[in-house]
Amino acid sequence: MNKNQKLANDPAGLNASEVQLPENAAVALANMLQALSKLPAVVLELAELFTAKGQELSLVGGPVRDAMCGREPHDWDLATSARPDETEQILKDWAGNVWTMGKEFGTIGAHKAGLTVEVTTYRSDKYQKNSRKPAVEFGDTLEGDLTRRDFTVNAMALRLPDLTLVDPHQGIADLVAGQLRTPVSPEQSFDDDPLRMMRAARFASQLDLDVTMPVMAAMENMASRIEIVSPERVRSELEALMVGKNPRKGLELLVYTGLAAMVLPEVANLRATVDEHGRHKDVYEHTLTVVDQAIALETDPEGEVPRPDFILRFAALMHDVGKPATRRFEKDGTVSFHHHEIVGAKLTRKRMHALHFDKQTIKEVTQLVALHLRFHGYGEQAWSDSAVRRYVADAGPMLTRLHRLTRADCTTRNRRRAARLEHAYDDLEKRIAQLAEKEELSRIRPELDGEEIMQILQLKPGPQVGKAYKYLLNLRLEEGEIGKEAARERLLEWWESESA
Repeated sequence: MNKNQKLANDPAGLNASEVQLPENAAVALANMLQALSKLPAVVLELAELFTAKGQELSLVGGPVRDAMCGREPHDWDLATSARPDETEQILKDWAGNVWTMGKEFGTIGAHKAGLTVEVTTYRSDKYQKNSRKPAVEFGDTLEGDLTRRDFTVNAMALRLPDLTLVDPHQGIADLVAGQLRTPVSPEQSFDDDPLRMMRAARFASQLDLDVTMPVMAAMENMASRIEIVSPERVRSELEALMVGKNPRKGLELLVYTGLAAMVLPEVANLRATVDEHGRHKDVYEHTLTVVDQAIALETDPEGEVPRPDFILRFAALMHDVGKPATRRFEKDGTVSFHHHEIVGAKLTRKRMHALHFDKQTIKEVTQLVALHLRFHGYGEQAWSDSAVRRYVADAGPMLTRLHRLTRADCTTRNRRRAARLEHAYDDLEKRIAQLAEKEELSRIRPELDGEEIMQILQLKPGPQVGKAYKYLLNLRLEEGEIGKEAARERLLEWWESESA
């Protein structure tokens, strides 16, 4: 019987002699047995090679934690006593091709039989004061390597190939209790790597865990330390938080501890719009509700907006960030936020640039923020077909997401008003579908292309062609299809007026 069979069929196949098990850990262990019953044979094969060289190899961190939660591991993070040069040689013997981009930090990667592994030498990371890069020191023991990890639920390991469970910091107990705790004091842990404060919020979202009071206190006291962490690493944690199963929990933790003021000040500032006189809704609470409702409108993998959708979720988070800057108290006692969507789009773009998001993601999110209020004129008066066409054209590929963001933005407790808004948007979507059937709205183009414009107006490529194209596009949006000949005549009329 091989190790996989033993683990699957015999609980004794998991050696837990090094673990102090809590009374209610049975479910977690059963989950782990089930998840790791499919442990790839090549992983055990690799472990045998390390053992033959007198070195240790263990499955560590996330894969062990995920197995405890009943999720089959997809990432195979391994730790070893071997130094990087020896690891590289063993992996070459095992897989042939390896990559060594992380060798400076003790990590060597390899791919074999459809499986990608990363093997890291036991180590400890420490940030120097005001430094963005950790100093790496290699260690000698698995227990020491686990101690330097961020949280106890990630400080568990499975020794290979004998399948011995190692949990020196009672990570199983914390996972069962639903709490997030650091292996060492949170102050030491966050001082070693300030990004762990962001990771706390991320795991609160992903795993629905509650941080302990000491961890929360340390996050509050040390929030400013996040400034030394690179924008890319902060962005990566924020993305992971937003696509977790409970982003609200992670976001609330960021705001409460003051971390949001450092990495997402626009969201933190929403609390400044609380109106003690009740003249408008609490924008911060409204925003979190919109995020929740947007998530509820995501689709399964076969749908138009498969969950989890970062673009939709982040747009929901940022859609009202322009309100603090645009809030005005009117003479009639009401409160206005004129053009907050435009201001919000600018603030969103600036923040996403600062966090080094890619251009396409920035474009898509800011487009949704800028357009999220457009619909509200629809319920007040009937839109012309041209207005509907322009709505579709401006949204472009973001239309399906815009539908969901707009619907999620309705958080009123007034049932009549909510029903009116829902009915109005149902009507808008129906009209879009009707026009789309007739006119192929998703592919709206002028009825004359650039080549035809240049031929008709006897122009060479240049700004004037673009200007003419824009005129014809507006004509198409306003009047629908009028035919090529009519479009040609209107173009000539426009050109004559332009040239006059």
